Amino acid sequence: MDWAVTPPAVQEYIETLQGRVNQLQKQVETLTERLEKTSQTSSKPPSSDSPFNKPKRQRRPSKGGKRGARTGHRGTGPTLLSPTEVHLIEPAPCACGHGQLVSLTPSYTHQVIELPPIEMEIHHFVLQQGECAGCGRVLKAQVPSAHQAGYGPRLTALIAELAGMHRTSRRLIQDFCHSVLQIPISLGAVQKVIDRASDAILPHYEAIATLARQTPVGYIDETPWYCQNALQWLWTLSTDTVSLYLIHPHRSKEAFFDLIEQWQGILVSDGYGVYQNWVYYRQTCLAHLIRTARGLSEKRDPELAACGKWALRELQTLCHMAKAPPTGGQWRAWYARFCHLIDRYHERADEAGRLARRLQREMASLWVFLCEHGVEPTNNRAERALRFAVMWRKCSSGTESDKGNRWVERTLSLRQTCRQLGQSTFGVLVDAITSSFQGRQPDLAWLY
Repeated sequence: MDWAVTPPAVQEYIETLQGRVNQLQKQVETLTERLEKTSQTSSKPPSSDSPFNKPKRQRRPSKGGKRGARTGHRGTGPTLLSPTEVHLIEPAPCACGHGQLVSLTPSYTHQVIELPPIEMEIHHFVLQQGECAGCGRVLKAQVPSAHQAGYGPRLTALIAELAGMHRTSRRLIQDFCHSVLQIPISLGAVQKVIDRASDAILPHYEAIATLARQTPVGYIDETPWYCQNALQWLWTLSTDTVSLYLIHPHRSKEAFFDLIEQWQGILVSDGYGVYQNWVYYRQTCLAHLIRTARGLSEKRDPELAACGKWALRELQTLCHMAKAPPTGGQWRAWYARFCHLIDRYHERADEAGRLARRLQREMASLWVFLCEHGVEPTNNRAERALRFAVMWRKCSSGTESDKGNRWVERTLSLRQTCRQLGQSTFGVLVDAITSSFQGRQPDLAWLY
């Protein structure tokens, strides 16, 4: 088309259309990139990935033979338990028929584990009354304080284990009691049992909070939670021995300080703005930066892709230094390449420039794990601590009251801490509830 002879009105209209086309094209590219984001290229959870685009697992090249562990693999067989009955099995008589067997010695032990018939213990308290011979007053007996609850400590602990440690719904717990334990129990009674268990483990929650806020290194993360369909936030402060959880109405600086209180240790976290203002040492999560760089490396623009590949390579190299500390020469070479990457893309206004400026802004927090003992280069510890809570939220859609929030906080803290310390949650629950019924302090020595 000859632009010189085009009437001004038509030319202006064409330019308007061309601008609109460019705007729509950018919008399409933005939406397409958003659709193509996965858990490998952004902070999206793996559960949000399309089931049709899951990366295929790389299988080892087939060498023939049967599937399973290779020859020489050291397996982990079943653990022998303390037997309740011992049966000595002798071999059959020898085919030669020349006498009995002598020098019998054990050659192999085979165990069969069986569940005994479940029969509930029913303690029937008959409260009597009598008339005083002196004054004529009628006196009535009272239920012993340790038995005032309608369900004993072990049954209460079992229901709490199902509800909190295995996120079983109240309805399914009711069905379990009907089917397995042969106990008729209402949904209201199930909730009352859970409330008693929540009160019983309060000392454990407070002790876990104290220990978490005294640790030198803390891994912190947060995830959405819902209370009465209102958005709230579940926070966690996870250490190498304990994990503390807190549900707060906001994702803010106030919520962060309600979680940590006076804690002043080394913070390991993602790039959330509240964490970036931490005045003490902080290790930023390299996994988040690696996913951002991987997403940039898959851009259609060659320059953006080149920047993403470069940043991805250098960040992965830095992360690998956690297992293989670099020599002085290796570190200087890596640092020179890293600074050159930032200098090259720092002034750009596109995504490459934003990534370079972010790396420059967080440079002091990128390699704290190389200088401080016990610091990991990623925030995976806190993310793993939230995984069970996220699945609970998806199944239950959150809680319905502040009392439910407190139950979630306490049971998550106890469950994760027991897992970290190799402790049986059921045994802890039985002791906690028994102590609560008897009015004494529970055993907290295993936490220390």
